Amino acid sequence: MPVLGGLWAQDLGLRDPGQGVGADVTAGVTPNEEDEGPPSPVWGPLGSSPVTCGALSLALELPALLRQLRAAWRARRGGPRGPEQGQTPGAWRVEVEELGQDAEEKSAQRAADGILARGHAGVLLAERRGSYPLIDLRILNTNVQQGVLEAGSRRSVKRQLSFQRYCHASRLLRGQVPRGPGSLHLLDHHYLGQATHMLSKVGTWNFDIFLFERLTNGYSLVTLMCHLLNVYGLIQHFHLDMVKLLRFLGMVQDDYHSHNPYHNALHAADVTQAMYCYLKESKLAELLSPTDVFLGLLAAAAHDVDHPGVNQPFLIKTGHHLASLYQNTSVLESHHWRSTVGMLRESGLLSHLPLCMRQDIEQQLGSLILATDISRQNEFLSTFREHLNHQSLDLHQAPHRHFILQIALKCADVCNPCREWNLSRQWSERVCEEFYRQGDIEKKFALEVSPLCNQQEDSVPSIQIGFISHIVEPLFEEWCRFTEPSPLSHTMMDLLQQNKTCWMGHAHLKEEEVDGGGENRGPVANP
Repeated sequence: MPVLGGLWAQDLGLRDPGQGVGADVTAGVTPNEEDEGPPSPVWGPLGSSPVTCGALSLALELPALLRQLRAAWRARRGGPRGPEQGQTPGAWRVEVEELGQDAEEKSAQRAADGILARGHAGVLLAERRGSYPLIDLRILNTNVQQGVLEAGSRRSVKRQLSFQRYCHASRLLRGQVPRGPGSLHLLDHHYLGQATHMLSKVGTWNFDIFLFERLTNGYSLVTLMCHLLNVYGLIQHFHLDMVKLLRFLGMVQDDYHSHNPYHNALHAADVTQAMYCYLKESKLAELLSPTDVFLGLLAAAAHDVDHPGVNQPFLIKTGHHLASLYQNTSVLESHHWRSTVGMLRESGLLSHLPLCMRQDIEQQLGSLILATDISRQNEFLSTFREHLNHQSLDLHQAPHRHFILQIALKCADVCNPCREWNLSRQWSERVCEEFYRQGDIEKKFALEVSPLCNQQEDSVPSIQIGFISHIVEPLFEEWCRFTEPSPLSHTMMDLLQQNKTCWMGHAHLKEEEVDGGGENRGPVANP
């Protein structure tokens, strides 16, 4: 998602952040106005409320060029006018008469050229600049206003519109989505509807982040964060500017390495969704402040930003500059934190807040992200266990709430074995693939192969069994004690045991040199 800085033309300007992103896009529009379409010939009045993020109304209308082409087309053919068409402008009537008996393709092209030549060029070119491939009008047939497309054309339109939906952030806040029966609202109804339905269930543990990633065209992290910030009312509470927010989230998304099998933006979105589930726990929900929730979601989204796909020992033994910069201590986590702070400052997302408040947010954000260092697992676990044994946690105190946020983020970061099998298996294979890639690099340069990175010796089942036994189980047992009674915690513990049993069955089959196709089965009985 590109940075928004240079993409907002003067015709668009800045929105009033006080309007909020959760406002209804039709607010302030009478039924008659709604039937007649946006009053502006291009994108509607600049003062209209931005598109709501809470309901995922992120669909982007087609350029007004198509609406005006259809108006001239109907005037030329003498057909009925759609409800959004007013009196055809005189310049258009002259243009239509000049077209005469030309072919439909040529008439559409000349009409488009006529618009650009008569005052709309600045706006339309700003609309088109670098945002998406221009839609070829030749693939639309004469029945497009009724939503009828030839089979091949339908696929072409959906392919191009799918790409444009989330590819250009500046289009998210422009105008109103046409809803009239004659509107060209061809923006992937099927996928948009599914994504909206999924967001309505984002607080359930069986949320399929892989499907959500496909439905949002690879922008699950940005879409999810916009939705959750809107659900909690944090955009209004902190008076966040939507342009700056989308710019910041786009920078976070882009700074994740998509070629990493595991440590990528999809993993960040999965951790964010898990963090949301934990923030909803009854022990936490009523006691967390807006700042606590904002920090928890922000840390989850950015906790692995710019991850290089290799671990800390690899950076140390190769003399990487990050290892020297952070003195071989929490190297990756320190880099994730500093990168996030840099993006916050570059985007100006919090620039309107007092300096002391900005500094406090940055420091607390660093404390949360640094807690995900797996080498500090025993430190946090022993402190957590001691608090629970002595019942000394008081969530009315800010330091104790912050400590629980650290534990919640640690749980969210390693919760993959607590997911349903079909999701957990995919994450397990992804993280092992990343380990094996590091091992291949180490072999190539004659370095000592790191533990768990030798594909010939370390199988996926054995890695997962060790990870569950030594890292995940001890942590989630204490988390279950803290959240008791919690249906979610019991569900996670049940799934954890089922998945562990499954991996033990696969390890047994591998030892017996049985066909590897068994890895795609569901949980099997523990032999």
